[in-house]
Amino acid sequence: MIDRLLFKIKGSRHIMIKLVGLYVLQAFLILGQGLSLAALLTGLWQGHSMLSQLYWLIGFIVCYLFRHGLTEVSNAWLDKYSQTAAQNFRKQLLKKVFELGPAIIQREGTGNMVTLALDGIKEVENYIQLIYSKVISMMIMPLIILIVCFWLDWISGVVMLLVYPLIVLFMIILGYAAKAKADRQFAAFRVLSNHFIDSLRGIDTLKYFGLSKRYSQSIYRSSERFRKSTMSVIKVAMLSTFALDFFTTLAIAILAVFLGLRLIDGHLLLFPALAILILAPEYFLPIRNFASDYHATLNGKNSFHAVLRIINMSLPKRPAIKLHQWQDHDQLVFKDVKFAYPNEGSELTGLNLTISGNKKIGIIGMSGAGKTTLINLLSGFLAPTSGKINIQNQSVDSLNIKDWQKQILYIPQTPYIFADTLRNNIAFYTPGVSEEQIKEAVHVVGLDSLVAELPKGLSTMIGGGNRALSGGQAQRIALARAFLDPARKVMIFDEPTAHLDIETELELKKRMLPLMKDRLVFFATHRLHWMKQMDYIIVLKDGKLIEQGTYQQLLDQQGYFNELMQQTQGKEVAHG
Repeated sequence: MIDRLLFKIKGSRHIMIKLVGLYVLQAFLILGQGLSLAALLTGLWQGHSMLSQLYWLIGFIVCYLFRHGLTEVSNAWLDKYSQTAAQNFRKQLLKKVFELGPAIIQREGTGNMVTLALDGIKEVENYIQLIYSKVISMMIMPLIILIVCFWLDWISGVVMLLVYPLIVLFMIILGYAAKAKADRQFAAFRVLSNHFIDSLRGIDTLKYFGLSKRYSQSIYRSSERFRKSTMSVIKVAMLSTFALDFFTTLAIAILAVFLGLRLIDGHLLLFPALAILILAPEYFLPIRNFASDYHATLNGKNSFHAVLRIINMSLPKRPAIKLHQWQDHDQLVFKDVKFAYPNEGSELTGLNLTISGNKKIGIIGMSGAGKTTLINLLSGFLAPTSGKINIQNQSVDSLNIKDWQKQILYIPQTPYIFADTLRNNIAFYTPGVSEEQIKEAVHVVGLDSLVAELPKGLSTMIGGGNRALSGGQAQRIALARAFLDPARKVMIFDEPTAHLDIETELELKKRMLPLMKDRLVFFATHRLHWMKQMDYIIVLKDGKLIEQGTYQQLLDQQGYFNELMQQTQGKEVAHG
């Protein structure tokens, strides 16, 4: 459970030195507290007045107050350190996720990544705090107390020394069982998180196809697996806590019997017997505290390793080439490009494609055909496993090129709306634009009615827990961002209207098409009425590019594209 990587966190050496000094001082205060109390009781037993023993009482009170004062100080230090470390981990995690792009989200799952960045980091914070406090105190306090107990009575010291390893051994045995169950619980939680987020994102689609009830059963099964694994962990936690309390209490009771018998026989004086009996619970307290939080630290350790695994992922190799802004005479060529996810088979194979100049490229295919994978290859978030790419007459391994990605405007299914004003959301990528330019963008994308109904207009707070927006309004904000950034000449749309009703989609279509003028546009969708407005169409099926050409050329071929058009006839083609 104690991970050496934990002690390599920035600032760990400094906080450990401070805690060691603090816990050594606290151990001496515990000794002072115990010995003062033993001396006070011994004096009273011997018939001395309370007034004559007042200095022992004062010593006990002073040690007691300082001891708990130091506990508050150590907790404050650890709170501050663990919070700072957790914030740094969250920053590193989010930075790495942004650097790796959508590929890492697809591989790990949206729900898992969201949970890891929120609850996972919180568990790491708790893990850091518990490990540093419990481990250091367990290493220092019992040792100092044991030395004093040996000095008071070596026989009692031997008994305490022999009992301690037995408790540690018992903890190790139960710890292995708890770790296995905690690992299963963590895996079940990841699955549940992904299922839950996916169901929320796709609830409209599931209801549209009448699959919401069937999918709810999948959520129920995942939650039941998580519930059972959680209860299994709780059972072990309760058993280990009970057993540890039982054995430590039994050890103290046995020690008390030995001390009582030797005290009756006259082999031991009252003061050392009382002192050892008072110090014995303090001797076992650190290991009891350690064990009581053991299962909480298991979750923290799992989250800690999950966060480190993401943070330590190597970034895709970025080609060190220079590109100019995309122009009408430029070419992008894919030759025999293939991409496969590890251990999941091929996703795209035999991709041969030549794109020239400013065109609107439609990318169509059924769900799972490889549209999103192709989008990620085009945006540079994925690197081909084989094949060649040539851009602006330069051969590259992937499109993870700084000069290329700086030209891209990416509009996904659900654009991100920041918890900020509508004005700042629209001008997020172009913060220097004027108020007149923002108002022009609002008008071009059809946000005038939204601005009119908002209480503070463009200054109204949206996103987060503020004013809610419809899917169409969120897409219009994304389009407004694109309108304000004319320097970016490559637009990538990944199913931008997948969750919109057809009326809203057709209204947005009128706003989108003018923004595509004089740009290279990749438009992935399963709504085929868009294809009439595309200059070139790529048709994917089962990870293969099976057809490509203009709208009319594909219709004349009477192939797979024609089949798709016939399947949607009467639904979307009529609106085209």
